[in-house]
Amino acid sequence: MTGQLDMLDNMVSQGLADSTRRTPEGIRGLIASVRQAPIFPDVNDEDAEMLARAIEERIGVSMGLGATVDASDFEPWLERVRPEIESGSDPWYYWSRYKKLLFKKKLPHDVIYGTDQITDTILGRLGNPRDKRHWDRKGMVVGHVQSGKTANYTGLVCKAADAGYRLIIVIAGIHSNLRNQTQGRIDEGFIGRDTGRLAQLGTREKPKLIGVAEFDDRFTPVSLTNTIKDFNKTTATSNTSQIASYAVPVVLVIKKNTHTLRNLTEWLREHSANHSSEMVDQPMLLIDDEADNASINVKYGKNEVSRINGQIRELLGLFRRSCYVGYTATPFANIFIDPEQDEAMEAEDLFPRDFIIGLDAPNNYFGPRKVFLDGMPDEEEPLYLRNIIDNEDVLPIRHKIDDDLVSVPPSMIEALRAFLIARTIRDLRGQREQHASMLVNSSRFTRMQGLIRNRLQEALDTIRDSIRINASLGERGIRDPEIAALRDIWAAEYHEAWSDWGEIQTQMLSSIGGAKVVEVNSRVNDLDYSAAGERGLTVIAVGGFSLSRGLTLEGLTVSYFLRNSMMYDTLMQMGRWFGYRGKYEDLCRIWMPPQAIGWYAHIAEATEELHEELRRMQRDKATPLQFGLAVRSHPSSLLVTARNKLGSGEKHVKIGLSNGYVETHKLINSPEIQEGNRSAARALALALQADGHHLTDDARVSGGFLLRDVDVALIDDFLLRFRNARESVGTTIEPLRRYINERALDELGKWDVLFASVSGNEANSDILGWPIGPARRSIGVDNLKDGILSVSGSRARVASRGVEKIGVALEDATRAEADFLKDHCLDRPGKSNFPDHIYRGVRKKPLMVLFLLSVKLPDKTEHPEANEKLLPKEPVVAFGISFPRSSYPDKKVEYVMNTTMLRELFGEEDLDEDAEMVDV
Repeated sequence: MTGQLDMLDNMVSQGLADSTRRTPEGIRGLIASVRQAPIFPDVNDEDAEMLARAIEERIGVSMGLGATVDASDFEPWLERVRPEIESGSDPWYYWSRYKKLLFKKKLPHDVIYGTDQITDTILGRLGNPRDKRHWDRKGMVVGHVQSGKTANYTGLVCKAADAGYRLIIVIAGIHSNLRNQTQGRIDEGFIGRDTGRLAQLGTREKPKLIGVAEFDDRFTPVSLTNTIKDFNKTTATSNTSQIASYAVPVVLVIKKNTHTLRNLTEWLREHSANHSSEMVDQPMLLIDDEADNASINVKYGKNEVSRINGQIRELLGLFRRSCYVGYTATPFANIFIDPEQDEAMEAEDLFPRDFIIGLDAPNNYFGPRKVFLDGMPDEEEPLYLRNIIDNEDVLPIRHKIDDDLVSVPPSMIEALRAFLIARTIRDLRGQREQHASMLVNSSRFTRMQGLIRNRLQEALDTIRDSIRINASLGERGIRDPEIAALRDIWAAEYHEAWSDWGEIQTQMLSSIGGAKVVEVNSRVNDLDYSAAGERGLTVIAVGGFSLSRGLTLEGLTVSYFLRNSMMYDTLMQMGRWFGYRGKYEDLCRIWMPPQAIGWYAHIAEATEELHEELRRMQRDKATPLQFGLAVRSHPSSLLVTARNKLGSGEKHVKIGLSNGYVETHKLINSPEIQEGNRSAARALALALQADGHHLTDDARVSGGFLLRDVDVALIDDFLLRFRNARESVGTTIEPLRRYINERALDELGKWDVLFASVSGNEANSDILGWPIGPARRSIGVDNLKDGILSVSGSRARVASRGVEKIGVALEDATRAEADFLKDHCLDRPGKSNFPDHIYRGVRKKPLMVLFLLSVKLPDKTEHPEANEKLLPKEPVVAFGISFPRSSYPDKKVEYVMNTTMLRELFGEEDLDEDAEMVDV
């Protein structure tokens, strides 16, 4: 039956290429017409309606075309040579096959058409392979974690081969399992052969056709690597001696490893270089996947470069015509940041001087915004996120390599139960043939990962035994404590997703009977989705760094993440839970420590701002260098600085506050200093009254009281009196005052001031003499012990969502919202709130927000009595500032940071044992 539905789906999808039929009526009419064929005897009306709804859902998915920033000397060539390409006997041969494969995989039509357009945009920025002159191009594609970058560059590989590139090299991460996975994707989408099977059986055996070869198996590209082995000089030499001797494109998928890169460079120099010039004549495209990892230059000596960075440059230097394209989702930590001086940035050999392209994710992408921003209302429990606060006694975040592990945290077992229930619900929804995975990333040591795997296997066996023995007993089965615990998790997490517990209990043994716990690291990799039969795998994957870079966990539903890295690239790349979750997004859950949740929310906002900046720079016709400088001076680059190895004990970081928001999310926990800050706020209130500003009904807005056209001198006086924690780096007072005073005569002369107030909490109005209702905020326990009040909770922000819209003219706010919807291909915002930064971009005056915070401990805090004594008894004062876009973008604030301070603020870099074994 499934086969008939798949066949019907494929035929109808092809018929829907005509946009006039892509309506609800047109879809159903086409299904009814195709159903009449005798090959669909078992498809009933209910099946047909289910298929119609699935197709409607796919058609409703859209994708924007992103933004492109070009160098000033960009010369378009693709449209000029397109007639040449299309006049051949097989125009766009490789791309046409790949496009058919995407349709067969049932990707949404608009996503396929969008991929077609954006890969044309990227191809047109590469060097023209038909141009015989010497050229080299360098660019970068900025995507989103787990959003389809591999599919994008596979499409680019196909089009590059069609355009005339003879050698294509894909550098796929620093671990073998990621390289093997990427090779499999290239096999399916470009080569059309199972290269691993071909390597095992030899050339005499008939090759197994896969993927694109099912449509057309002529002109098969030559692969000098396969899913079993990386590049090998001996194997490559035995095939043929020179790249030029192949009649079809040559492709390699290699690991980002010094030995592999050295062997490849030596082989090319020996066999394919023109001896008169010692350079290779054939045009070459090098795609650097995860380009922010190991490729960047992290050496600070005057003439030093990191080894892999140098080897990539050496490889590119072998070719008379070459193009380097780095793909990354985390450019904050990329090559933009490394040069010590701004003017040295463009001179970096891997700097994307020619183009930077931002990819838009389709609107069904389960990404950082959906998880950490839209999914986390200010006062309600987050939709997808759950806190880990019970690990320290059994599995501390900072544990040693030889620690024992008698048991795992109770929350890890809760996550396991949630996963098993979610798998069962997915089966009940008809997803039995799809894979379902759980991620457990809780240690950087492979030995500890093995112990976690063992403890989870024990827990899984116990649960499965109870299900096997007692699940069939109906209501009486609840007497089994394991089944009762499962039912409790269902009631807490999934009652709305599937309301009948009896059906879940009955189905569960069939759903989880084959579940297994596997380890994924440099020591062992038991993750193999290809081993599944008709039923999808149910797998709990335990690992560390190997699970943090590029590796895709199929059908990832539940994640347990117990790490404390604050580095942007590390955190975001560990977000394997992002991706596409068709028909089971509501079942996804992520367990992580509250502090990590806060960091992710912060990074999600910063990354969104980065993509918006790309769009703005495209409109302004800015260059890649200007974008690189903007990234480098973003307030969040303070965090990135910590990941780079400082060449001296002191670092001068220049930050641009134009179009930025800063707030005091960390405060000193001292009664004297807190009273001093309340005094500063009272002084500001009195000065405002003396200047004619009053908290009347006219000043009341949603969220507090707004006073307009406040003189900058009153703002400066408040900042001068305020005592801030140095840990709240962005609001360090002296650099902040310096930035404001330099612009006090023009663009920062008049301010809006918002006294944030929560309605119903005005009982503490005597603190400032005005009726201000304090907001409730959770405080991080770890920082509390160090004398710091650090805002924690779901967003780790002082301000509530939407505060930066206050004071913006209605017509400006409406325009900003309309632009946001247009840029993101949204017809309406739906349940999603608009991000605050869009209002900052149209703000005419700076906004200062004064907060009174009534602080509390997070829910379910360990040792609450002892920590409660450390909390202030009265509300504390905090502030935030939203700066408009400056007309002086080159003027920046300088923050001076030393190695000790960076370590105190952000901790040591969280390197896995796996990562340390790689020679980079």
